[in-house]
Amino acid sequence: MFRKILIANRGEIALRVIYACKELNIPTVAVYSEADRNSLHVRFADEAVCIGPARSTDSYLNIPAIISAAEITNVDGIHPGYGYLAESAHFAEVCGMCGIKFIGPPPESISLMGDKALARETMREAGLPIIPGSGVISADADDKTCLDTANSIGYPLLIKAVAGGGGKGMRIVRSREELRDALMTAQAEAQGAFDNSDVYFERYLQDPRHIEFQILADEYGNVIHLGERECSIQRRHQKLVEESPSPVVTPEIRRELGQRIVQAIARVNYQNAGTVEFLFEDGGGFYFIEMNTRVQVEHGVTEMVTGIDIVKQQIRIAAGEKLPIRQDQLSITGHAIECRINAESPITFKPSPGTITAYHAPGGPGIRVDSCAHTDCAVSPYYDSLIAKLIAHGSDRREALSRLNRALDTFTIEGIETTIPVHKKIINHPDFIRGHFSTSFIDKLPVF
Repeated sequence: MFRKILIANRGEIALRVIYACKELNIPTVAVYSEADRNSLHVRFADEAVCIGPARSTDSYLNIPAIISAAEITNVDGIHPGYGYLAESAHFAEVCGMCGIKFIGPPPESISLMGDKALARETMREAGLPIIPGSGVISADADDKTCLDTANSIGYPLLIKAVAGGGGKGMRIVRSREELRDALMTAQAEAQGAFDNSDVYFERYLQDPRHIEFQILADEYGNVIHLGERECSIQRRHQKLVEESPSPVVTPEIRRELGQRIVQAIARVNYQNAGTVEFLFEDGGGFYFIEMNTRVQVEHGVTEMVTGIDIVKQQIRIAAGEKLPIRQDQLSITGHAIECRINAESPITFKPSPGTITAYHAPGGPGIRVDSCAHTDCAVSPYYDSLIAKLIAHGSDRREALSRLNRALDTFTIEGIETTIPVHKKIINHPDFIRGHFSTSFIDKLPVF
């Protein structure tokens, strides 16, 4: 097992990793920017090192500073959390060259799945269905090639950044007249967000559901899936509500698709935690879209219904341990739903930084809150607006929703605006209660 682990992240995910390490009796090192000097992850880690100014590019994305912090504190493992450097093959390589274990997949797997176009082709060859699409469209591709490629796929289509995520570098194109401007905009956005302007085209599904499977794989070839999460409630391709199991996935579908996913993951020699993402089209089935080579924001939903601590498993796998459970030993118990509570206007979704003047997290049966917020906490304008993840678990979906409603009613965050009112509207909408929704759910509601 590791001697000491550095967490190359901030906020609630840094706290989450610290909690897992404490249970494994592993000392931790927090890194922090000048803006996060008083953050909870700094307080609860065994050691802490300042790595730079507030801007992420000067701190949490500063690989030399993070490696220096790791070396002076004599750690032998780095957990990247999610976001920032979590899916950086270069960072994983640098860790290895410095004799520090990157707690995640090997650099080769990160590179393979980080190239969305290449990942699509790899998974197609491994037997998973994919949405019809193109190869890589580079910045120097001529107009005729782009038009011919788009025509062969058909409209509407989706332009997606090869190195993308979080909705960046993504544009819907409904006709050939829109293609050129949308392509230039998507490529520019991809260049700014990922330092890579390459994109690809994909057939746009009008009203799909977004469903993902959590997997774990060790270095001995053992792979399991932990069931699926429903992530269809989104705004601008960013998830707002997640749940497990999905209202539309039957035990038979879970077993059959899960087996195909496990076989595909084993074929590409993947290791550690990952998430295989699909779009589900009613009448058309499941289509692979991408794989995230890290722990997901919404991992807690799966932990609630399986009893598997995904972060601890990441650490154990990276330490060379075998998976402790077989697929046939795993079961899904009850239902869990998560609301991502952001420091944003509930009307415009504009970020709402400031100081939290009052904070009270809900409790009671079946409630979990992952957060780094507290009274007098400063919500910085420099970072993502996520301040809490509220998860409710019940014996079935109805009980989970009832507990989630109760928890939202008693969740107190004052001094800034939050999206709590948005979540109340979502989970009490008749279509959501019935499980009848898609990724266009938010766009079709006049209240938003």
